[in-house]
Amino acid sequence: MIFSFNERAFGNCLVTILANSGDEPLTYQRCGNVASVCTPSGKLVGYNFFNIKNSLPSLKEACGQVFLTEEEIEQLNALLFDAGFTELLDYEQSTPRIVVGFVEKCIEHPDSDHLHITQTRIGNDCVAQIVCGAPNIKEGQTVVVATPGSMMPDGTLIWEGSLRGIDSFGMICSARELNLPNASKERGILVLDGNDYTAGEVFAPVYKSNHIALVK
Repeated sequence: MIFSFNERAFGNCLVTILANSGDEPLTYQRCGNVASVCTPSGKLVGYNFFNIKNSLPSLKEACGQVFLTEEEIEQLNALLFDAGFTELLDYEQSTPRIVVGFVEKCIEHPDSDHLHITQTRIGNDCVAQIVCGAPNIKEGQTVVVATPGSMMPDGTLIWEGSLRGIDSFGMICSARELNLPNASKERGILVLDGNDYTAGEVFAPVYKSNHIALVK
């Protein structure tokens, strides 16, 4: 479940994303200040909450992905109930979505001349298979991983997927995708200094002499 609030782009509206709609067209049903978002088959993929700052004043300074408390989820469910919607939101404890990873294994994709299949550790007990097309990806790197359910700084959503028939559970990120200052314009993932980062921790840039702690 992803929540996004960007008043400049969408007005006083909280966008709630519950599932990946893929490339399917979407249908909308609005009742009062709430609109459901569904695929033509009736699959619920989200809700839009209009004039939401009246109910959630904590959003006044927000811009981008937001993480709501259990009490705030209850407030949204009250709005859904009052609008006549029957499918309510389940509270999910906020967990890190963009984290540090360590590439334990990297092999060539059997059906591509540029993709690689990695086994990337994103926690003590969690290794994710991630297909990566960056030219500089290799085993032994400390990297940044956007796990499924992440929202990137530009609003792009990251979901589980498949590339050339191989399942992929996240994205290994470049500095430009992370909207980091002075990001290189050349293609390639951001490679971190493993002495400054641990797999599984929330990615928070470590700056040294005005530069991110990159591998040398």
